[in-house]
Amino acid sequence: MGLYFKGRKMFEKLEEVERRYETLSHLLGRPELITKQDEFQKTAKEYAELGRVVDLYRKLKKLEEEIKGSQHLLTDEEDEEMKRLAKEELHRLTQEKGKIEEELRMTLLPKDPHDEKNILLEIRAGTGGEEAGLFASDLFRMYSKLAEKRGWRMEILNRHYTGVGGFKEVIALIEGKGVYSRLKFESGVHRVQRVPVTESQGRIHTSTVTVAILPEAEEVDVQIDPNDLRIDIFRSSGPGGQSVNTTDSAVRITHLPTGIVVSCQDEKSQHKNKAKALKILRARLMDKAQQEKQVEISEKRRNQVGTGERSERIRTYNFPQGRVTDHRIGLTLYRLESILEGELDEIIDPLTTHYQAKALKGELEHSKSKSSNTK
Repeated sequence: MGLYFKGRKMFEKLEEVERRYETLSHLLGRPELITKQDEFQKTAKEYAELGRVVDLYRKLKKLEEEIKGSQHLLTDEEDEEMKRLAKEELHRLTQEKGKIEEELRMTLLPKDPHDEKNILLEIRAGTGGEEAGLFASDLFRMYSKLAEKRGWRMEILNRHYTGVGGFKEVIALIEGKGVYSRLKFESGVHRVQRVPVTESQGRIHTSTVTVAILPEAEEVDVQIDPNDLRIDIFRSSGPGGQSVNTTDSAVRITHLPTGIVVSCQDEKSQHKNKAKALKILRARLMDKAQQEKQVEISEKRRNQVGTGERSERIRTYNFPQGRVTDHRIGLTLYRLESILEGELDEIIDPLTTHYQAKALKGELEHSKSKSSNTK
């Protein structure tokens, strides 16, 4: 869907969307389409997606008519009281029109093709030794709680423990409606400030954990040539290095062209570990291709909006003050305990709005640049 924001161009695009919406409405009423389930579902999905835009556009057209009526009344009416009321009504209608136009601009922003996908959540301990591993476990629990509250399904694909019960690394698949759209801005470095359980002097330590949110890649998304893989089998180990299985069931897969290495040992079945490792590998390959594409686009277009670098410090969790700060939007909440229980909406919603605004600004500047280049 193209993106136009001012004057007739925006209305022309919206009229085009409305015509398409009405066409889809007629198509859905045809009996022969109902018998073709795949085509019917595809049409119904597009119809539902356009419905929000058309509803806003129709409200906007109605407001335009009401504004014209108030303007005529203000010009033609001689009674001062009626003029005052017309002026107040015109002010209210103009404000409402502005809000609907802003909603339409946001709705017309190009959709992230991965928004409806499931995700692979990867959490790794960074600097801080055992304390970083313990905080990695805390973050994993936080996202698990969020998934539980939202009715998402979580499956652990791989995990490596530290000696005191934390995680060196944990990878999980989260399945549910719109998971990627909700969690895609969680990627980055999460910093914790607290007194570690191992600290006898009561000193506050700072540790870091990295979080990566990868859209799940289906086999149709990423084709892997078996000849590009080196597969090694080894014996699983658990916390402290003790043997978990008496059989060689753990799997390590190396993708030779990229050097990406994935290992899985959670299952007792070698076959299941291999399947999980391939799922992780596909997601990482798709993510690598996506990152390369974003770099290429940003080189061509300076205002390209991304989701932030993985190396970026995005959030601090300060335990002594019960404070959580998201550094990208300058948001500070003194609700650390509830946030670690999965109550993340107060952070996720402002983040989504922030990045939508950045994307809108980028599109506006890109549109201006294209317009000036064609003159």
